[in-house]
Order: sequence, then C-alpha cells, then structure tokens
Amino acid sequence: MSGGNPHRGEATLQVGGEMLVLRPSFQALVAAEQELGSLFGLVERAAEGKLTLQEIAALFDHLSAERPPAITRERIGQAVVEQGLSRTTPALRLLLGQILQGR
Repeated sequence: MSGGNPHRGEATLQVGGEMLVLRPSFQALVAAEQELGSLFGLVERAAEGKLTLQEIAALFDHLSAERPPAITRERIGQAVVEQGLSRTTPALRLLLGQILQGR
C-alpha cells in the first residue's frame, strides 16, 4: 500500500485493522540506519532482491513511530507476510525512493 501524503514521502501499511503511516523523517532514518546499517546498503540489497523480511519489518517499524502501542514490530512483520510482498512492495519502493531522492 502506498497511500499517505506523497509530499511528505509517506506510504501506508495496513496492520491489524489500523492504517500505519510510514514517514521517512530524519530521526526515523537515523534510527533505522543505526540498526540496519547504511541506508545505501539497504537500497542496494533491495535492488538485488536480497532484503530480508526482518529488514523490511525493522524499516517499517522505525518509520511508523506514531502508531498505537499494540502495533509491535512483530505485528508489522506478520502484516507483511499476510499481505504478501506484492502488496507491500509499492510502499517499500516509495520509501526507498524517498530515501534516495530526498524530499
């Protein structure tokens, strides 16, 4: 799902009946980079089809800071699995594009 505010580089993800807004803010990207390593490396792994489910869930977790406390990283990962990569890839692609291009 790739809704959200495109002017802010946002995407959305449905998790447990909630629509999470995934926002690539500076603070969220720094936190993601601290956990996952270089954002360029993350983008390269995605381009090569080598991004893991754990990395996708971690990225979405960091980018969805304003969410209900019941929506954990595990629930985010489960939502990705339940919806399938074909339905979550547009949001991932939008976010990775924003990371590369900036706003």
